[in-house]
Amino acid sequence: MLGDWPVTPEDLKELEEMIEAEDFAEGRGTVKKYSIEKDYADYVLSLVKPQRKLRVVIDACNGAASELAPLLFKKAGHEVVELFCSFDGTFPNRNPNPAVYTNLTGLQKMVTDEKADLGVAFDGDGDRVVFIDDKGRYCESERSFVIFIEEYLKGKKSSVVYDGKSSSVVKNCIIRLGSKPIMERSGHAFIKRTFMENNSELAGEISGHLFFKELGFDDGIYGALKLSEILSRKSVPLSAIMDSIEKTVITPDLRIGIDENLIEELFVSLSSWEEKYPVSRLDGIRIEFPSGWVLVRRSVTEPVVTIRLEAETREEAEGISKKVFGEKFGDIHKAVLDSLHSI
Repeated sequence: MLGDWPVTPEDLKELEEMIEAEDFAEGRGTVKKYSIEKDYADYVLSLVKPQRKLRVVIDACNGAASELAPLLFKKAGHEVVELFCSFDGTFPNRNPNPAVYTNLTGLQKMVTDEKADLGVAFDGDGDRVVFIDDKGRYCESERSFVIFIEEYLKGKKSSVVYDGKSSSVVKNCIIRLGSKPIMERSGHAFIKRTFMENNSELAGEISGHLFFKELGFDDGIYGALKLSEILSRKSVPLSAIMDSIEKTVITPDLRIGIDENLIEELFVSLSSWEEKYPVSRLDGIRIEFPSGWVLVRRSVTEPVVTIRLEAETREEAEGISKKVFGEKFGDIHKAVLDSLHSI
């Protein structure tokens, strides 16, 4: 951080030059101590006003939120069932990335076994969160984000920042509510800077980062408490809310190994579509078709591309994949077809 702002690649370059030149500052700093259990808890709970008690299963993956998240949910008046809520940095019970569906099977089972209203899963340091509904189903981050957008833009117009890998349900919701959608490249620093520069009401990534204007930053625990507050005012369960949100056909964020000699050929092929359809180079190459889109990004460290594709129907998604990747990049086309799932 530089003050309240995230560090940019340009900042890092400037820092590198200062270090190499030994251009160091001199002086004495100051230290201020805070009590997380009091100062942070009091502040966060002052912003959350649930109207009824929920039964919530919290999966902290033995990470940083293991003690604090259950404490705050209890202080907010909820009934808490703890799962993997003791500190262990080796993460013995599950991979700490909650954005991978298969990492949360234990939480899904616990939610249904305990007849809970909500399941909450954090990553290792507690700044990302994803949700499980009362039926034990994984709630995709984009569609969870729609719940926040509908709540925060109720009766007000603002801007909302989202990453380029997000489903169109996010953009469509923002436009429907008369507000401004701002697409940004994936990555915490990029999303946060754009969120702050535009004084946006919200920002979200499919990785599970949720940014709130009232905080000025992202916070997984606050996001979970805020969703529980929203649910506490609803007369229907989370599963019904999720079922009411627009559905599309979309791949997960596919990571596909590809021969280095073919990578450049792939991107030349993708660029050729610019003659017919809108193409964005904000983050990789994203081609907008009438019935969907495809985003292809390349790794800077290994011969791998990441791909996400969305369309209104499975047939249209298959058609886009065949059109873009076809026989020349058959392995990619097959990976897309194998992964398509409805959200």
